[in-house]
Amino acid sequence: MRTLVAAVLAVTAMTPSAAQTKAEAATAAKIDAALAGPQRSEANRARDPYRHPKETLLFFGLRPEMTVVEVTPGGGWYSEILGPVLAAKGRYVAAHNNPMGSPNALRQRASFIEKLKANPELYGNVAVTSFGKGIETNLAAPGSADMVLTFRNVHNWLMADFAADAFKAFYGALKPGGVLGVVEHRMPEDRPDTEESRRTGYVKQSEVIRLAEAAGFKYVGSSEVNANPKDKADHPKGVWTLPPTYAMGDTDKATYAAIGESDRMTLKFVKPAN
Repeated sequence: MRTLVAAVLAVTAMTPSAAQTKAEAATAAKIDAALAGPQRSEANRARDPYRHPKETLLFFGLRPEMTVVEVTPGGGWYSEILGPVLAAKGRYVAAHNNPMGSPNALRQRASFIEKLKANPELYGNVAVTSFGKGIETNLAAPGSADMVLTFRNVHNWLMADFAADAFKAFYGALKPGGVLGVVEHRMPEDRPDTEESRRTGYVKQSEVIRLAEAAGFKYVGSSEVNANPKDKADHPKGVWTLPPTYAMGDTDKATYAAIGESDRMTLKFVKPAN
């Protein structure tokens, strides 16, 4: 009898409650509305089949009432989704480039801010902070975020030799129980670690997990929603050989277009509650 009761309790613990299911459905509806919104360009919409934003954000557990920090949002591809979803009840924090980092970083940040100003209904309560080597902890107030998200950035931090400090900063910004979501170009685990491989833009999944766990995070799990088995991570100019960059120009462009965007890991971590 005790064994049966224990089994029932275990199954119940793994089954989403009605409230959780309802919350996810409500979040999915808000994401759908943002994806269909006029704030998105056709060029950005064209990347949805590779980036799977709805499935990715639901896997991470996004909810409209959260405070969410996106680290290095670039031109704002995910901002066009996160901003509207969080506008009414939550808070979107864009931890953008260090404006003192380079002239290009300053220009990209300025362009991003103009994008926000152009649509105050969607982005009126967005906070823009700074993130970069030496100023990692500026991304958000300590213990203020429910979720920290980063999309295809870990390779840059590794090449700049501040990945460990970056993950520590994410840990510090999150509330206990907060979630870190990471999407990154994935290198096969059996690939040798060399200086050349580090310049490809691909990272081993085991290395990302190691960085997160070293910072104090608990690994929750992964999703294959952004996997691409056609990508073997062995291209002449690394991940930038593939679309949308096409670093080889017209050379073998049809081949790389047929592969599509990179194979990507999608990893979820949590900051322990105590």
